[in-house]
Amino acid sequence: MSRTATPSSLTRDAQFAGHRMTYRNFLAQYDDGSHVEWVNGEVVEMPPISSDHDRLEVFLLHLFSEFLEGHAIGELRHDPYNMKTGPDLPGRAPDILFVATKNLKRLKKSHLQGPADLAVEIVSPRSGGVDRGDKYYEYERGGVLEYWLIDPQRKTAEFHQRSKRGRYQLIPVDADGIYRSRMMPGLWVKELWFWYPFPAMATVRREWADSEAD
Repeated sequence: MSRTATPSSLTRDAQFAGHRMTYRNFLAQYDDGSHVEWVNGEVVEMPPISSDHDRLEVFLLHLFSEFLEGHAIGELRHDPYNMKTGPDLPGRAPDILFVATKNLKRLKKSHLQGPADLAVEIVSPRSGGVDRGDKYYEYERGGVLEYWLIDPQRKTAEFHQRSKRGRYQLIPVDADGIYRSRMMPGLWVKELWFWYPFPAMATVRREWADSEAD
């Protein structure tokens, strides 16, 4: 999951910096895992991630994968896999995205053609403005039905669900600190799970099983 630019990618980034290009050309040129997005017709290099960000992303991928092993309801992708929610919207690379089974036709070799059902952005010190600003409105407008914003440094988690009117609504955790996903039916998470040190997957499985038994 390394995002360190190679010498060839650095040369290519310099070549395209400040130059406009089509999304199709972007996908063709940046198909090697470069940590970049396509915004307003230009290639935008994303800032390096912190160790807190990286650890949380790995944990969340394990968490989602663990749930999906027992619930065949869709598929996961993660950065740098790109998502193009609409013809006049940027090509973004959410940290994690989930696509429900009924929408798997949107998954292409190099990108998601259409909105994810659920997108997760992990906030880094240099990404907060974009994650809470540009991406929030782009994902809302583009039809991403559920948007998680998790900030490991501030230890805050926001869960947004898109209403029938096309607007995000902030969904609070319940009295036990639990959030229940709408787009991954049956999935619930504790906000405390997101803060390092993370619970073992065996602990998560046991809590899920105990909840189903109640």
